[in-house]
Amino acid sequence: MAFLVKIHYNYGQKSQKQLSSHQKKFYCPNTYRIIMSKRDQDRKVALVSLGCPKNTVDAEVLLGNLKSKGFQIVDKMEKADAVIINTCGFIEDAKRESLSFIFKALDGKKKHLKGVVVTGCLAQRYAQELAEKIPQVDAFVGFESYPNVAHTLNQIFSKQEANRVQVGEATVPFQSEYIRHSLTPKHSAYLRVAEGCNHECSFCSIPSFRGRFRSKPFESVMEEAKILVQSGVCELNIIAEDTNQYGMDFSRDKRRLADLLYQLADLSSLKWIRLLYCYPSYFSPALIRAIAEIPKVVKYIDIPLQHASDRVLRRMNRPGSQYTRQLLNQLKENIPELCLRSTFICGFPGETEDDHQELVRFIKEWGFCRAGFFTYSLEENTSAYSMDGHISDQVKQARKDELVSLQQSIQESLATKWIGKKMNVLIDKVEKGYSKGRAYFDAPEIDGVVYVLHRLSPGRIYPIEILGTNGWDLYGQVSSPFYEESLGTIQ
Repeated sequence: MAFLVKIHYNYGQKSQKQLSSHQKKFYCPNTYRIIMSKRDQDRKVALVSLGCPKNTVDAEVLLGNLKSKGFQIVDKMEKADAVIINTCGFIEDAKRESLSFIFKALDGKKKHLKGVVVTGCLAQRYAQELAEKIPQVDAFVGFESYPNVAHTLNQIFSKQEANRVQVGEATVPFQSEYIRHSLTPKHSAYLRVAEGCNHECSFCSIPSFRGRFRSKPFESVMEEAKILVQSGVCELNIIAEDTNQYGMDFSRDKRRLADLLYQLADLSSLKWIRLLYCYPSYFSPALIRAIAEIPKVVKYIDIPLQHASDRVLRRMNRPGSQYTRQLLNQLKENIPELCLRSTFICGFPGETEDDHQELVRFIKEWGFCRAGFFTYSLEENTSAYSMDGHISDQVKQARKDELVSLQQSIQESLATKWIGKKMNVLIDKVEKGYSKGRAYFDAPEIDGVVYVLHRLSPGRIYPIEILGTNGWDLYGQVSSPFYEESLGTIQ
């Protein structure tokens, strides 16, 4: 497996280019969490979850299943008897990060760990090869076999030999996702409405390991949303590989994403609904109208566009630039104060300097509220893998750096315009006497933060007057005449 050889060679090396704190925001780093519970049980398991929110939901469901079967979930590998590494395998950097955590867990196995189990996209995609290359891992478990993880761990704890490769079909029927061990703040959650992808983007390997697109039944989504809201969630972040395609594969049910938004808005304790991972092709007039007129739907849409040059878009097998411009105009004309977020690929095979400059002009033209940039990653089992015109890493990185700097200047300009104005901010947590929250244009973990000079209550939305910015994050105070009993300020 070629990527394993490369990752072994690069493992432990630091990036040659040190990025500023502002630049790191735009480089879309993979994120991870170690998930914990304080229940006093005998079998202690730590789980490291890497990658995207879809993986986060997988981890929450997996942990919920383990807790229901008597396992104690601990916060550190050092406290655990076994470790689960829930991997990401989307691009080269994600694979490298996943392997680094696998190796870290195996170091623990030399000392105190009884077992290491690998789940997630890397396991689904490369289980057999990984099992041969890394024999110290006890089991590689794909999506279809997640319900068997508890049994596998019990086998490990009882020193029975577990099946080391447990990978089935990529297109897995939906299982119950009601029992979840939340790893997000208790007031914010991801609501997965669909899984898989039917598109054939030439750079993307996701359909090969996440399977065909299938929508979760409407009633199941609503039941899960009700349970989350009853547990204290006031912000639902709607996710899928293609979120706005939701319901288009239903045979009899005619309800679509717009209908779901209206029903979610009827949940009285729910305050914010956010749309992530929307494909450009599925914005119906009904959906645009729903986003515009439902107050609880924040005016924020995440649409990965990938590029602006028609020549590159054709090679990517993506919608053309004329369609994209028409869509963006339609969205901005119909949805006041809309924040558009997108992601773009730098250095796709065959991308010329003219193509790159066309993308630069496109980003200047539209002034995206938020944007992230990736260098093209060579992926097996994609049509771009065998294309001609592959670009050197140095050129790809230089083009990415230029776009990052451009977006940073756009971001600073937009942030400065908020100084002296008021906005609603959802508080996520309190740290050392101040609060950290997010505005409607900040999705959790991937966008900016609003720092508030008061001790406030997490999970509540406050009117905040913006006092300043560092070019990315905002700083503010509670807007008078608002007053909350026991409100504290930094001394």
